[in-house]
Amino acid sequence: MPKPTVVILGASADRAKFGNKSLRAHLEEGYEVFPVNPKGGTIEGLTVYKRLAEVPIDRFDRISSYLPPAVGIALLDEIAAAAPSEFFLNPGSESPELLDKARAIGLTPILACSIVDLGRRPEEFGA
Repeated sequence: MPKPTVVILGASADRAKFGNKSLRAHLEEGYEVFPVNPKGGTIEGLTVYKRLAEVPIDRFDRISSYLPPAVGIALLDEIAAAAPSEFFLNPGSESPELLDKARAIGLTPILACSIVDLGRRPEEFGA
């Protein structure tokens, strides 16, 4: 059975940031993780994709966003095209405008911490 997949939008190399803690939590819980950050490079040994469209998979189980709402709004059409089974808007990544547009284009955002959804706590991942 294939591993579940997760794209972390706003993945960070800074281990104190939630975009890094989420990446590590999903890895520990058996996900195949695809970090996305316009800077590219590597994070925690994983290739970082500069855009969601560059992620080389066809099936998206989960997209977890750590982006500021203004950035997230600009990516909603790309997120909808990826058709994730789950679309998490982590605390701070949501806004009324983003939610309205997401729902209008057929996304069903989950307003929750994707780390907690895994049964983990962000504090477990320190800095």
